[in-house]
Amino acid sequence: MTARLGKARRIVIKIGSSLLVHPEGGTLRRSWLEALAEDVAHLKGRGQDVVIVSSGSIALGRRQLQLQESVLRLEVSQAAAAVGQIRLAHAYQEVLAHYGIDTAQILLTSADTEARRRYLNARNTLNALLKLGTVPVINENDTVTTEEIRFGDNDRLGARVAEMISADCYVLLSDVAGLFTADPRHDPEVELIPEVREITPAIEALAGKAASDDARGGMVTKIEAARIAMSAGCHVLIADGTVPHPLAAIENKRSGTWFIPHANPQTARKLWIAGSLRPAGRIIVDDGAVAALHNGKSLLPAGVRNVDGSFERGDSVIVCRPNGREVGRGLVAYSSQDARRIMGHKSREIENLLGYRGRDEMIHRDDLVLTRDIEDSETRQA
Repeated sequence: MTARLGKARRIVIKIGSSLLVHPEGGTLRRSWLEALAEDVAHLKGRGQDVVIVSSGSIALGRRQLQLQESVLRLEVSQAAAAVGQIRLAHAYQEVLAHYGIDTAQILLTSADTEARRRYLNARNTLNALLKLGTVPVINENDTVTTEEIRFGDNDRLGARVAEMISADCYVLLSDVAGLFTADPRHDPEVELIPEVREITPAIEALAGKAASDDARGGMVTKIEAARIAMSAGCHVLIADGTVPHPLAAIENKRSGTWFIPHANPQTARKLWIAGSLRPAGRIIVDDGAVAALHNGKSLLPAGVRNVDGSFERGDSVIVCRPNGREVGRGLVAYSSQDARRIMGHKSREIENLLGYRGRDEMIHRDDLVLTRDIEDSETRQA
């Protein structure tokens, strides 16, 4: 099971505040963070993409502002997050720069992962950063959220990010070593559950509460996060992060709980595109484009003959032949208005036609599922 981490193409690592910040004094665990940076550098060195989702801004800000209250008012929590976030980002920048790794800070809210256009913008930015070799460091945008800061958590945010970038593996580093048959803080006879293939009511019933005041998650949200990531074809690991070099410890067969999906990220994404979205329009393509699509190519504007309906960038559309026969479905990179302006033209002409440099593809192959693939999947299920 530990080999799954080494085989993953893209890894999202979520770090809880209890790992980053000393419970007494609220100072950063610098030596722990430096050891984590070395682990991340090892993953990057063998060609793996890494994204870090990190808590800790409120805990660090609380100390800096010398806030003594055990429960902070919403606006005070937001102020603490604003002060702590800049220190958190700087700490990651310092420890990763030691290994020649550039970092990028991204602040997200749940709305950014649910609103289609904002989701696409965030996804495109993350993909661009990963192609440039950086390690994005993501946190919830606590300074502008209201409901999220009271009930939100980075466990589920990390799962949404894993879904967004089609990650293969999502590692939740915590102050617990995994999912147990009972709460290990109260029952010394508990046993670790090494693998979960389906989140049943019995598995949900094993969840407990957060282990510290600064931790807003707990096992409840970790299991919910696992459900989200598994549905996107992503393996999930809940593991002990309190040890030095926690990622190296995982590969050295340190225990944890793996949640195993039924599909890989690419298959899960294709199924989502095929069945979970209502098409907003149609794109009619020529025979050359059909042949290219069946050979695994993207749909380019040159192969588009007509555009039907009104849709926005990122909407689901049907791709069909001139006779109306469906070829596939996909997420379009241009609005219907812009698609009509560039259809039939070469990709190099897009900037002159639209006044901005968009994507070369009308629909990228990663955002397209062919009808024959949908039919084959339905036949196998039957």
